[in-house]
Amino acid sequence: MNPQDLQYTVEHEWIRTQGEVIRFGITDFAQDALGDIVYVSLPEVGDQLTAGQPCGEVESTKSVSDVFAPVTGTVTARNDALDDEPGVINSDPYGAGWLVEVAASGDGTQFLDAAAYEAHTAAL
Repeated sequence: MNPQDLQYTVEHEWIRTQGEVIRFGITDFAQDALGDIVYVSLPEVGDQLTAGQPCGEVESTKSVSDVFAPVTGTVTARNDALDDEPGVINSDPYGAGWLVEVAASGDGTQFLDAAAYEAHTAAL
């Protein structure tokens, strides 16, 4: 079940808006599809992201998957704890498994609410 207070993208990122800052990560659906996550590559603080463009990678025992920026803006924080413990994305994708925070400066990709995202994943 996806948290109702979040927004989602069709690329399987979740978004939590905190004032001017957007925190995002990958969804439970995405981490489940990837399997055991063993490595994460994230942008650095100060990097500029463009909505809809790859901004990092999540590597699992099965595959490597791009992480797409849900908004355009500047990275203000990255979850450095994932450097040592990437598997926390599997155990807590909506909490301690967050990836990046961005100060949004432009448009975002199209966001879905929880019900629309569940409908999207049910069709996959």
